[in-house]
Amino acid sequence: MLGLLVFGWGCATTHGPYDYASEPDPRKGEFILGPSDVVKITVWRNPDLSTEAIVRPDGTVSMPLAGDLPAAGRTAAQIKEEIVKRLRAYFKDESLSVTVAVSAINSYRFVVSGNVEKPGVFSANHYVTVGEAMALAGGPNRFADAGGTVIIRLTQDGGTRRIPVDYLGVLSGKAANENLTLLAGDTIYVP
Repeated sequence: MLGLLVFGWGCATTHGPYDYASEPDPRKGEFILGPSDVVKITVWRNPDLSTEAIVRPDGTVSMPLAGDLPAAGRTAAQIKEEIVKRLRAYFKDESLSVTVAVSAINSYRFVVSGNVEKPGVFSANHYVTVGEAMALAGGPNRFADAGGTVIIRLTQDGGTRRIPVDYLGVLSGKAANENLTLLAGDTIYVP
């Protein structure tokens, strides 16, 4: 049994060079909203317009006077800009002050599949790295080739990209640059 465990974890798959620095780090920008996220919209001196709204499955939120606003795929700042633009028709003075804050993150989901102890869909209210996601999934099982781990990421054009990850190198710190922060919708696959 121990031989299988050592053999399974010991299989290190080497991969060619990959430009990990070119992968986006979502922690460096504003959070991109998705369905089920909650935003708190506050209009200064207008409590009747202030609301807490859930991003609906169609990607919109509703607000008094402003109506339905596109929210999924946008940041809180972009939503604020749209609200101010729409409310300008009702407020002629310059004292219109709007804040939009993300009060609950529910759309950040990712998948860990393949030879891990607890494969499945996971969600978090903060960004998760490959190492953290693997820990949530219980780590590689005894049949895993952890060195052949890949992130399967959706591209802007609707395709997919496979990003090789040497998980054993991530654990040891020798491949710290491969411990990427996951984007919503990413899949980690462990062969």
